[in-house]
Amino acid sequence: MSQSLSKILLHAVFSTKNRAPSIRPEIEPRLYAYMAGILENLESHAIRIGGVADHVHVLFRLSKNRSVSEVLGTLKTNSSSWMKEQGRIHAGFHWQNGYGNFSIGESAIDGVVQYIDNQKERHKTMTFEEELKRLLDLYHMEYDERYLWD
Repeated sequence: MSQSLSKILLHAVFSTKNRAPSIRPEIEPRLYAYMAGILENLESHAIRIGGVADHVHVLFRLSKNRSVSEVLGTLKTNSSSWMKEQGRIHAGFHWQNGYGNFSIGESAIDGVVQYIDNQKERHKTMTFEEELKRLLDLYHMEYDERYLWD
């Protein structure tokens, strides 16, 4: 084959530092748009970004030229810096150190988009911690809870 082709769809989840409710509703649309721009600059197309005050979900297509850790590290670093520039109220903004990252198939896109779009409703009855554990269990991912939260 004379060309390299790739379509890797990922659903990433990460929280604010200590799950602080730092993402206010009035900044969400601008933050998510900024994050989508970061992903585009990394050749990784954003399909949907959404969340609540203490965490975000990012559904995206990973670039064939970049690693997951590079893309998510750059996304978190640059969006954290952007948040800090948005006024004194955001001066202490930080993302948690790690992330959850799950591969999905093409047929799951609509379901994951709906899942992300329903975050505010879901989190009326479920914490981020409960949601993340459910996702980890759903994907049969082993983890040590001592290191799950920072």
